[in-house]
Amino acid sequence: MSDDDKITLSAMEFDEEKARELEEKFDSEIRFRPLTQAAGWLVGFLLVALSLFHYYTAGFGLLQEMLHRGIHLSMVLALIFLVFPLVKKGYDQPAQSSFLRPLGIPLFDWLLALAAVVAVLHVPMIPLDDLAFRVGNPTTLDVVLGVILILLLLEATRRSVGIPLPIIACIFMAYALFGRYMPSILVHPGASVSQLVDHLYLTTQGIYGIALGVVATYVFHFVLFGVFATRIGLGQLFLDCAAWVAGRYAGGPAKVSIFGSALFGMISGSSVANTVTVGSLTIPAMIKLGYKKHFAAAVEAASSTGGQVTPPIMGAAAFLMIEFLELPYTTIILAAIVPAFMHFFGVFMQVHFEAKRTGLRGLRPDEMPDVVEALKRDWPTIIPLVVLIGVLLSGYTPYMAAFWGITLCIAVGLLNPRRRMSVADIAVCLRDGAKYALAVGAAAATVGIVVGVVTLTGVGFKLSYIVTSTAGQLSLLFGTFIPESIFSAQGLTLLFTLLMTGVVCILMGCGIPTTANYIIMVTIAAPALVMLGTEPIVAHFFVFYYGLLADITPPVALAAYAAAGMAGADPFKTGNTAFRLGLGKALVPFVFVFSPSLLLVTKDFTWPNFFLAFGGCVLGITCLGAALSRYLLVRTRPWENVLLVFAALLLVAPELYSSLLGLALVVPVVLRHWSARHTDEAQPV
Repeated sequence: MSDDDKITLSAMEFDEEKARELEEKFDSEIRFRPLTQAAGWLVGFLLVALSLFHYYTAGFGLLQEMLHRGIHLSMVLALIFLVFPLVKKGYDQPAQSSFLRPLGIPLFDWLLALAAVVAVLHVPMIPLDDLAFRVGNPTTLDVVLGVILILLLLEATRRSVGIPLPIIACIFMAYALFGRYMPSILVHPGASVSQLVDHLYLTTQGIYGIALGVVATYVFHFVLFGVFATRIGLGQLFLDCAAWVAGRYAGGPAKVSIFGSALFGMISGSSVANTVTVGSLTIPAMIKLGYKKHFAAAVEAASSTGGQVTPPIMGAAAFLMIEFLELPYTTIILAAIVPAFMHFFGVFMQVHFEAKRTGLRGLRPDEMPDVVEALKRDWPTIIPLVVLIGVLLSGYTPYMAAFWGITLCIAVGLLNPRRRMSVADIAVCLRDGAKYALAVGAAAATVGIVVGVVTLTGVGFKLSYIVTSTAGQLSLLFGTFIPESIFSAQGLTLLFTLLMTGVVCILMGCGIPTTANYIIMVTIAAPALVMLGTEPIVAHFFVFYYGLLADITPPVALAAYAAAGMAGADPFKTGNTAFRLGLGKALVPFVFVFSPSLLLVTKDFTWPNFFLAFGGCVLGITCLGAALSRYLLVRTRPWENVLLVFAALLLVAPELYSSLLGLALVVPVVLRHWSARHTDEAQPV
């Protein structure tokens, strides 16, 4: 074997600086405008200060609620106006300093940053007793500053996240103002500008609400921990272990991508960060092995989205569940174990079938890293993660766990001679951790506008009624064709409600980030599921799980586009393929609802129900993956794909009768494939 044919996944290939550059290149949420040296120092100082503020308060006590959120949001908005330009085009080089461009940043943006700080901090500076009397009776200054903050927040979100989320917020505000003109059940008395601003600005039901609070007290700290953990080498250790476990099997690098993304997802709640870090090694290896460029990129993107549902870190939505459901984080972690497994299993099965269908080999022993050497080299990097999990399981707050995790990361980095960190490296980690807070902070505050309108107008319950009524009509229509033993009338109503909710989640994912998608859908759609008897945690996990598709749903698909850029593949084709790979586990959320035991923490949990649902999910995902990949033991025929799809639907239904019927549909396919496994149909194509 020549060196040109050799595929290596050695630790020496991983370049942290390159991964950081790739992330900044492909993730628009952390891609700053070119800055002059002076502006770069100023922005860097402010980012480090923001991280230090959160690190200190996590360990030594949070500030009063409104003040803590206000300081966070004021710094986030000010930095957004300094680092994100008004228009993306034409900023290839730093602008020269002048009177109209102090430090190379337009004077207009400096004024917007200052206005944002004043407008945000106005409310926290009002004494609580005075604020209680001002709610419902705002002063003129309150209304003016509230309008200014809303406009600045929409613009900051547009710059950092994109236009869809601000448009959605504007639609909701228009509904609040012009409710008397709405049709039928959506009609409401309408609110004045003063009333709307009062609710969104002076209360914790709007901009300063739960979403912003979660980002300011939970999300920021765990993102910062992930940055430090990656810097000290924990991510590299995970990749080496993944290569050792999965690399030897068919399509080796693709399976390494899945296992590596699963492990790296434990310390990173960012799909794009996961994609560029793991993908910097696995995507070139997949392409060299023989995978098409768009498929290699799609595998990494689809796998990396699972980081948001992989314990113990997970994504921002997991921390939002703590506040929405008032449950301990340990309960959320336990409930997420099976969903995380199913996510990666769904991608794994399609990758496996693709590798077998195309005849792609695994990695040879000399192409894989030495896992024993990797453990000897990087074992100290595991200490912070173990301590973080231990503190969490001991009942302490998540941000206290993150504080000790970050502290031990710094200690390991300073003491470990193999990957020693300098003070400059610590500052870089603090800076990079704060970068992630900008876009998600603005998005969380903007989603607060949506939540505020829902609580002000009661539109959430109205939309829930519309959804359940439509689902009830559909169940009456289709009920005559579906046996009562498979689905009762109430079960059909719930099924159609789930279908509509899932479709809306996917459509919302076409334009807004995962976290914003989750908050909006929990506010609007989750009540409909609860009305039909679904446990709240199950309803939340349903929209959370479907929200994962947001990062691989074109036309936004940030993770897919980042992977496509690294692979030199067509972005839209990559997004479509990643979406198809993600569909392998799209059936699982339905099982959560009809068999809540799968989440391990529900009221009616029993082990027999769990194993029936778990086994049905595994078999159903396998069948659907085979149908989508057109391969099981040999290449499938069109009629077999149809049978496999129907079998998948029946297998995931948590009833023994339907599961047995699903197995019966699979039997003829398996028998034909078993007899044909030595024919031409079994040969790679």
